[in-house]
Amino acid sequence: MKANEYTKVKMSPFAITRDLRKFDKETGNIYETVAILSKRANQIATELKEDFQERAKDFISHYAHDVFDENLENVEQIELARFYEHLAKPAILAIHEFENDEIYYKLPEK
Repeated sequence: MKANEYTKVKMSPFAITRDLRKFDKETGNIYETVAILSKRANQIATELKEDFQERAKDFISHYAHDVFDENLENVEQIELARFYEHLAKPAILAIHEFENDEIYYKLPEK
């Protein structure tokens, strides 16, 4: 999933209680599932951070502007930050992907 596709995911951004037995059904081990979710959450966080930085670089100014322009940029920057703040957290997105079989993973041979 691309970073801008995370905004289209219809789900609650809040943590909810889940049945642990459903999480170890595929892997057979809850700790392996947690490791998979952790790695995917880190990937999602990195994607979101890169997307935010790409969008925010428009606000970086190397030259002095007058106060009005600076205030206008701050408002736009605050709106962008709020947009990313209201997205579901990477761990919740990873769990959502896992529950919908959207994560590809390969367990090492034992």
